[in-house]
Amino acid sequence: MALPQPQQYFRYLSNIKILVLMLLCPCLTLQSCSHKKQVYKSECDNGISFQKISFNQLIDSISRYDQQYIEVSGKYLEDKDVSALFSESTLTTGNGLWVNFSQDCPLYLAGTRHGLFEYNDGQYTQLNNRLVTIRGRIDVYNKGNHKKYKATIDRVSLVKL
Repeated sequence: MALPQPQQYFRYLSNIKILVLMLLCPCLTLQSCSHKKQVYKSECDNGISFQKISFNQLIDSISRYDQQYIEVSGKYLEDKDVSALFSESTLTTGNGLWVNFSQDCPLYLAGTRHGLFEYNDGQYTQLNNRLVTIRGRIDVYNKGNHKKYKATIDRVSLVKL
């Protein structure tokens, strides 16, 4: 039985390299087309440090965070009379946070003057049913629309999409 000649071995390696490149190129192309994170900021609470906290931890001990500045992530829902943040897994009103956007704290896309609620590039920024990170101040005495929520996030100064 004869062993493969070195030329055949290098030919197989060359074919493997080509195959790997053919598989990697589409993956890299798709990755480069992924949606960029958009960060909308306000200058309202510059200089204030925000405590990053999980949504479930915040809900479980909400009274402890009254009037505290927090950063929390969750699923944002909006509709007529709805502006709320929920856990990704639980979308029940009693476990949600009312989100109170204020004209006193306008949110602009970082590095631009494009507002979060302004008509830009032929459309409005879509927040509904999206995972977002929000910074703001917790108010446990404001239970939101019809007092159905755990608390309110006031003074929203950052929204990451």
